[in-house]
Amino acid sequence: MRRLMNMAMVTASLCTMTIALHAQKMTQVHPGTGGSPHVKTEWTIDGAAISITYGRPYLKGRPEAQLMPPGEPWRIGADEPTLLTTNKALKLGTLTLAAGTYTLNAVPGATQWELLVGKNEGQWGIPYRKDLEIGRTPMKVGKTASPVEQVTISIDDTAAGATLRIEWGTTSATVPFTVSK
Repeated sequence: MRRLMNMAMVTASLCTMTIALHAQKMTQVHPGTGGSPHVKTEWTIDGAAISITYGRPYLKGRPEAQLMPPGEPWRIGADEPTLLTTNKALKLGTLTLAAGTYTLNAVPGATQWELLVGKNEGQWGIPYRKDLEIGRTPMKVGKTASPVEQVTISIDDTAAGATLRIEWGTTSATVPFTVSK
């Protein structure tokens, strides 16, 4: 009986992991010139195909405030611009975005971040080009369950739409979004 219960638990766990793996697809694009791997993550949320391509630098014991300077635009990643691509319009926080490709940057803060969305027309990340900015939206800041060594951008599917999540070190910044019908 105990063996049957253990087998049922293992099967249930594998099914749950399979569902989670299908929710997000991550593929390596190329190794970065600065040593940070570059990935493309893909999701399907409410019928929209959404991808984010970004560099994943390592913390390597450095202070978070040094790498994500409070009050200053930050590229959210490494080496190249972080790109959000969607095939459907999105309401990202307070911003409405048409289908297309956009750069993502952020202004970190202790209690709130701002997500900066820009035109994909030459925004490299350093220095930040405000002239390419489309708009900003607030992000909620919290702590991660455990320290995150590499920058990680993910999307959590929710009943009300989804949440864009950026985590690094002990910081987690989130912004809700919906797919336009």
